[in-house]
Formats: sequence, C-alpha cells, structure tokens
Amino acid sequence: MLDVNEYFDGKVKSIGFQAETLPATVGVMAPGNYTFGTSEHETMTVVSGALTVKLPDQDDWQTFNAGEVFKVEAKQSFELQVAVFTAYLCVYG
Repeated sequence: MLDVNEYFDGKVKSIGFQAETLPATVGVMAPGNYTFGTSEHETMTVVSGALTVKLPDQDDWQTFNAGEVFKVEAKQSFELQVAVFTAYLCVYG
C-alpha cells in the first residue's frame, strides 16, 4: 500500500511504502527552510539536488548532495535549507 504525505503547505510531498526490510518514503522538497522531527531513526539519502542540514547537537550546517546519506536518531529534530527542488529517500528504523 502507498501512503501519500504532504507537509509545509504542499512544499514537501512524499509517498510512503514498505521497502524490503523497513518502511520508507520517497519524496520531493521545494526550495525553502524546514524543521522536521523524528519519531524513529531515519536514514536520509539525497536522490537529486542537495540538502543543507543542521543535525541535532551540531553547530554547523552540512550540505549533502545526490548520492550522499545522513542519519538522525529517534525523537530528534533537524533543520533543512533547500535551494533547489530536491528528491530524497528516507528509510525508518
């Protein structure tokens, strides 16, 4: 089954699905600044574009380009700066 999700007035959209071993979402973010919270561990892979991320307990922003991965633990929040339309894959757990 596919679950369609929409956040930030439609500027972030994703489709949730069950991957081989864990649940996942694949989506696109429009340019903008966003703060996300996690309910469980997330592994984010940038598919195209780039995400500039301020991870929990970090002072510096890091940019992740297509093919790069970052992880966020459960019950954390992280900030994103998106300069161009960016596609991502997020695996939970």
